[in-house]
Amino acid sequence: MQITLIAIGKTDDPDLERLIAIYEKRLQHYIKFQLQVIPDIKNSKNLSEAQQKEKEGELILGQLQNSDVLILLDEKGKQYTSVEFSQFLQKKMNSGIKNLVLAIGGPYGFSDTVYNRCNGKISLSKMTFSHQMVRLFFVEQLYRGFTILRNEPYHHQ
Repeated sequence: MQITLIAIGKTDDPDLERLIAIYEKRLQHYIKFQLQVIPDIKNSKNLSEAQQKEKEGELILGQLQNSDVLILLDEKGKQYTSVEFSQFLQKKMNSGIKNLVLAIGGPYGFSDTVYNRCNGKISLSKMTFSHQMVRLFFVEQLYRGFTILRNEPYHHQ
């Protein structure tokens, strides 16, 4: 299985980029992982919230294959403990999925079209985080999940 994390807009903080890269490299020991960054929408200030979500949605959906399983990182999604998330990953791997795609939306979330295409939603917290921070938190949780599955000493109960 491959895991692809789709995010809207590049990270403009070099410290965050460095930390994300550390976890991306660590993940390579467990699974094929790819962070796919979709450029910010140009002239988004001239667009309504709905128009911006629609354009971002088209770009997200344009990255998908029909067989991809799409999980949205969304405030209304299911919350997991780290151990539960590792079990979620194991179930996905056992199910024979070729590509598990997780998407971080833009500042206004996802369009209805993206919600209709998704296969599930995960929430990292009830709190709101910047989209750039979510990338770091999520790649760390992916790494943590795989260390839990391998009984490695990274995670402590």
